[in-house]
Order: sequence, then structure tokens, then C-alpha cells
Amino acid sequence: MSTRIQLQAEVPTELAGSRLDQIAAQLFPDYSRSRLQSWIRQGSLTVNGAVQRPRDKLRAGDSLLIEAELEAAETWQAEALQLSIVFEDEQLLVLDKAAATVVHPAAGNREGTLLNGLLHHCPALAELPRAGIVHRLDKDTTGLLVVAKTLPAHTSLVDQLQRREIGREYEAVVQGVLTGGGTIDEPLGRHPVNRKKRAVMQAGKPSVTHYRVLQRFRSHTHIQVNLETGRTHQIRVHLAHNRHPLVGDPLYGGRLQIPAACSPALAQALKKFRRQALHARRLTLQHPESGHEMAWEAARPEDITQLLQVLADDSSSGESDESWQ
Repeated sequence: MSTRIQLQAEVPTELAGSRLDQIAAQLFPDYSRSRLQSWIRQGSLTVNGAVQRPRDKLRAGDSLLIEAELEAAETWQAEALQLSIVFEDEQLLVLDKAAATVVHPAAGNREGTLLNGLLHHCPALAELPRAGIVHRLDKDTTGLLVVAKTLPAHTSLVDQLQRREIGREYEAVVQGVLTGGGTIDEPLGRHPVNRKKRAVMQAGKPSVTHYRVLQRFRSHTHIQVNLETGRTHQIRVHLAHNRHPLVGDPLYGGRLQIPAACSPALAQALKKFRRQALHARRLTLQHPESGHEMAWEAARPEDITQLLQVLADDSSSGESDESWQ
């Protein structure tokens, strides 16, 4: 079953002489320019009842009509999976993602992903790009993720992301003792050798990460991280580049390092922590329909809470020690 859209608008005097695709973007701001251009080419967006080209110039008073159907973008399988829903209304849905959960199907992960569960929860998401998912979290990163439930909401959230207006705050545990907060402003691109990794490279995309210290331990630091941009693996790559990789990071953390003279409990905890210690704890955005500022927080997962407790216990038993075995 598909959703039918029917919208009409007239070209105002101030837009006369502009291209059809530019005018459509102004008159129908709830839909992305690429989608509007697609509707123009398909004949689903007409001018005075006739099909025109995206570049054709229009006159004041010309009538634009959209008659389109939203159909499933991909043939993904809906699955009855458990979802931790923090908030939901007609426009969007906010989830608290668990560790070991893949967000989007890919080669080797066609089933059991967050997207499969979302399609079962809300079948209409099949009509949206990537089922409404506008940003991702890595498989073993926990925390908050927003999903658009309508095309206008999707357009709004993507636009907010591009304008860097969506606030994403993380907490992480890193190796080594940071003396203070700072900003890492290094471009990121695909690793030249390992295609699964990202790396700092001058030809990469601009990437900015801000961090501040929450608590220092003998050989680790608990930090808050705020993203200005949202590149793949950004926090993980930036902190590893800064020589403070995330505890447990299997891709960027390097060889397991046990601090010299640490407690047996900490040594065991570090050996058992097999995912990056990263949690998306706070999300802020403007509601796509009302424009109101909204914010959500996700409780710290139990494994990171336990790790922080063991680190605190170890620190209370000795002085700060930045050496490693």
C-alpha cells in the first residue's frame, strides 16, 4: 500500500523568471530538492497541467500541481524485534539503541537490524529514504537515534543535520589521562588500505569533535564528546588520532593495554570489555512540525557504569599512573 500526495501552489510574482525546480523547492519546502526534481521528470509535478523540465523558467500565476505516490524505496524485510522507544509522535521516533545492534542492512547483515524492526513497528517507513533513518550509530555504540516518520519530517531533520543544528552529546572512556578538554579539527576519509576503517587525511571531509573531561582515573579518562560534524567513526578515529583511543575499540584501539600496577579487577574488566566504550547520551533538535526545541537523554548502559566503578576503585587504591605494560 502506498501513500498518495496531492499539492497545489501558484508562482508568486517574486519568483517569476526562476527555474521550475528552484520554485518548487520554495513552494514545497517539506520535500527535498532531489525528490521534487524526480517528480518533475516523472511527470508527477506539472505546470498548468503540462510536463516541463526542471530548468524551464516560469511566470507569475503559473499553477504547480503535485500528484505523486510514495512507494517502498527498498525491499527490506520487516521483523518483530524489540525496540527501546524513548519518544514517538506522528512525525518522528527516538530510540535508545543497544550494543551489538546494526542500524542498517548491508552485506552480511540483511536481517536483525534496527531498520528491520522499525519496518515492523511502522510499515509506512518503507516509503522513506533508508526507512526514515537520518543518522547512524556504529554497531556497538549505544544510545539515542532519531528516525523521521514522514517525508516532511525527513526533509527537516536532514536539513537540521546539514546546518549542524542537531545536538549530539556522547560520553566515552578513553585510554590515557587527558589533562583537559579540547577540539579535534581533522578531515576524515576512507582508509587507503583497510576499507572498513576511516582515517585522518588532508583530502577528507571536514570533521570537528569537541570533548571535555568528566573524570580522570590513574590511566584512563571519562569524557563528554560533542559532535559538530557527523562522519563515519568520527569520535573513534579522532580520539585514536589524538593518542587516546576508546577503551575496547576493536578497530582503532590497537593491542589491549593493561596499566602497570593496576588492580586485578581492572585488568579483568579491561580484558572483558569488547566494544568501544561510547554512548550517545543526549539528543537535541527542533521538532519538524512545531519547531519547538526538544531534548532526550538515555541512561548510561550497565557495562560502562561497571567499568567506571572499577576504574574509580582502582584509582582510590593508588596514585595517578600513566605507564602501560
